[in-house]
Amino acid sequence: MDPESGKADSTAVRARRSPLPRTTAAITAMVLAATGVAVATTAGTAAISTDPGKAQSFWLHLDGTQITDQAITDHAKTRSYIVLNSWESGLVGKFKNANPDVKVFVYKDLSSTRSYACKDGADEPDLPTGVGFCDADKGHPDWFLQGPDGNRFEYSGYAGHWQMDVGNTGYQDRWADNVVRNAKAGGFDGVLMDNALFACDTYHEGVCPTARPTDESMQSAYKSMLANTRHRFTDAGLLTVANLANARLHPGTWDAYTEHLDGGFDEWWLAFGSSDLLPEAPDGWSSQTDQIVSDEARGKITWVQPHVSAGDDRAFRYALASYFLVAGDKTAIAEANATDDYGDAAPVHPEYGWDLGSPQGPYRSVGANLLRRDFACGTVVVNTNPTASAETRIDLGTTHENERNEQVDSVSLAGTSGSILRRLC
Repeated sequence: MDPESGKADSTAVRARRSPLPRTTAAITAMVLAATGVAVATTAGTAAISTDPGKAQSFWLHLDGTQITDQAITDHAKTRSYIVLNSWESGLVGKFKNANPDVKVFVYKDLSSTRSYACKDGADEPDLPTGVGFCDADKGHPDWFLQGPDGNRFEYSGYAGHWQMDVGNTGYQDRWADNVVRNAKAGGFDGVLMDNALFACDTYHEGVCPTARPTDESMQSAYKSMLANTRHRFTDAGLLTVANLANARLHPGTWDAYTEHLDGGFDEWWLAFGSSDLLPEAPDGWSSQTDQIVSDEARGKITWVQPHVSAGDDRAFRYALASYFLVAGDKTAIAEANATDDYGDAAPVHPEYGWDLGSPQGPYRSVGANLLRRDFACGTVVVNTNPTASAETRIDLGTTHENERNEQVDSVSLAGTSGSILRRLC
């Protein structure tokens, strides 16, 4: 959903900076709710849980393909959140019948209007945006952002997506009114706001809008949009989560944006592909895991999405173990196997069904960029050093069962790798 988040950008940023150790002082303030669990368990179909020792997940179904009734039942029972297009509102009731606790969100782009959804001079009734192209083109041409050449901005790589000025209060009002009306009519619990942007040249590299010529002015526009429309969603009883991909590259923006939201979604989290895993660095591992810590402390939702090739256990375990290091009861994780692959969900790993029990505290350092968190029924360990770093042995202190069902009392981890281990309790 956000092309700024790709591997090339992430790799380039890291190549300019050396990984540095990071303290965990900020994490020690994290408040954790304890729940009693007797034994670490494995379940093929795990019920939705708010136990921090059991992973929560989500599913973004945005490609318009048909969803079978069996898939609806399966996902409703194993996911805490579902995101659909507005024209799929007829499925909301089916998800709720399968599990009344699942939260179903509708997708809406904050930043664009779509010309392909304008037919014969009229906008389609169910849009992926908050403002129709026909409406804006005819009545509000000032809502379109323009470049120095006076032309409107069309998203690079996304034909028919035209960038709007989110700082325009008229656009803000129309967007919020339309989205609230559409979401309530469809029976949705909340709204996923895509493309809450940070850089002024996102989707048109090297060229910024004349109205928003700097990153700071672009960010001010989004903070204005989120702040000014917040009450409309709370008054309507709708949850709001925004796609904040690349917030790690713009310090302070994650908290500034989520201050006016119920949560944030990091579309590119720790794993940008099998050969591109994010180690500790000034804009590295901690910059993304701290997003979760901040949200948990403020009662906010966080969704994180590592990009992991099918069958890549290392990348998956690095991401999931990192998730367990910091997650409380407000965070969910789901991997993607390819960019913009929002159809069938990625295959569910057995580790999603494991219950590690109550966390025994925040994570702690057990070496240079080696991190550990203990649970009543397990332990997670992560090595956030660069990928090429040599393996380091970590003693567990007691016997655990690893992901291959082997009994171990230590693990050896190379850089950007992790392990999730269970034990009887």
